Amino acid sequence: MNYDGFQIETFEAGRGLWHARIRRSDFEPVVIDGVSFPELEVGFAWANKDAAIADAKTRIDYLNQRSVIIEQRRQASHA
Repeated sequence: MNYDGFQIETFEAGRGLWHARIRRSDFEPVVIDGVSFPELEVGFAWANKDAAIADAKTRIDYLNQRSVIIEQRRQASHA
């Protein structure tokens, strides 16, 4: 599924242990504190797929908000 510029892939790692993997829809890496990640596995072992997706969406919202703040700081420093 796609959500706010990211692709979310859920998978079961053990019976009833759902996880999510996210990557940017444009396949560019996610950069966190200067470290580049082609994809990220997020969250915990959730009891169902929907919980894993909800957690992934929360992480995506955080990443998107963080990138907006960083971009605002970058622009302010060049003003």
